[in-house]
Amino acid sequence: MPSEPDAVTMDAVYTAPGYLFRRMQQIAVAVFMEECKAFDLTPVQYAALIAIRTHPGIDATRLSAVIAFDRSTLGSVIERLEAKKYVERKPAREDKRVKLLHLTKAGASLLRDIMPSVDRAQARMLQPLKPADRKTMLALLAQLVDLNNEASRVPLRAEDALEHLGKAS
Repeated sequence: MPSEPDAVTMDAVYTAPGYLFRRMQQIAVAVFMEECKAFDLTPVQYAALIAIRTHPGIDATRLSAVIAFDRSTLGSVIERLEAKKYVERKPAREDKRVKLLHLTKAGASLLRDIMPSVDRAQARMLQPLKPADRKTMLALLAQLVDLNNEASRVPLRAEDALEHLGKAS
C-alpha cells in the first residue's frame, strides 16, 4: 500500500504566503477602520474618492480598473458614496446613458479631514518594522503586486483613467 502523504500542519499554513497576505489584509482593514471610524468610510470607498478626485468625470468601469476593484461590487460602493453625498453622477454629454462621477464639496471636505487618520493607519501597519525594513517591505510588496497583476480577478489598469480625460464634463 502506498505511503500516505505527510499531513499538512498548521505551521505550514501559518507560514504560507497566501495566508500571510490574507492576514495582513485583515489587519490593514482593521487598522484603517479603527483610525478612520469617525468618518464611516471603508478603504475601498476611500480609494474610490481619491480616484474620482484625481479623475473628475470618470465612469464606473474605468474607476473599477483604476482602483482594481470588481465592477459589479463597485456599484454598491458608488451608491453608498452617493447616499452620503460625497459623489454625484452626471450624464455624459455624448452618451446620456453613461454616468460620470464627480466629487461633491462634502466629498472633498471629507478627504481633507480624513487624511491625518489615513496617514496614521498606514504608519501603524508598518510601525513594528525598523525604518529600513519598512522601505524594503514596501518595495518587495509593490514588486510582487506589479509582477502578479495579471493573475488578479481585477487587474490594476491605472492607465484606463487617462482615456476619459478630455471627453468628460
